[in-house]
Amino acid sequence: MTVRSAGILLYRLNATAQVEFWIAHMGGPFWAHKDDRAWSIPKGKYLDDEDPLVAARREFAEEMGTPAPSADYELLGNFRQPSGKIITVFTAETDFQPERIVSNTFPLEWPKGSGVVGDFPEIDDAGWFSEAEARTKLVKGQQPILDALIKQLGNRDT
Repeated sequence: MTVRSAGILLYRLNATAQVEFWIAHMGGPFWAHKDDRAWSIPKGKYLDDEDPLVAARREFAEEMGTPAPSADYELLGNFRQPSGKIITVFTAETDFQPERIVSNTFPLEWPKGSGVVGDFPEIDDAGWFSEAEARTKLVKGQQPILDALIKQLGNRDT
């Protein structure tokens, strides 16, 4: 059975008309001291009978602590991850500026084998990054998502 996730990759133009992308640092002890390849688009699992855009907006709100911005969302595509998971990604141009990031949490035994279970945020930071920064920060499996959006934006300019 294929695991399906839905997510949102927001973008904006900065003061010099360069594209920036909204991505999030994954929370929990495994990612705590990592930066490169430790960021993701806001996303989460959804059921087969659920509308992927509804799921993407819900997951965005859970991970950011604020609703996904009102915007004209477009389907960017479906992207298979190295794990086999399929991410359905939506995108929109917006200047999203939340006051703070407050993610939902997940339980995890840490340190592993200790018997101590703590609650950790799914996301512990998020922000706007240039293409070069986003390429360094995003997990490797999500690079094709960034490539697809950049290609889509380039096609609009022609």
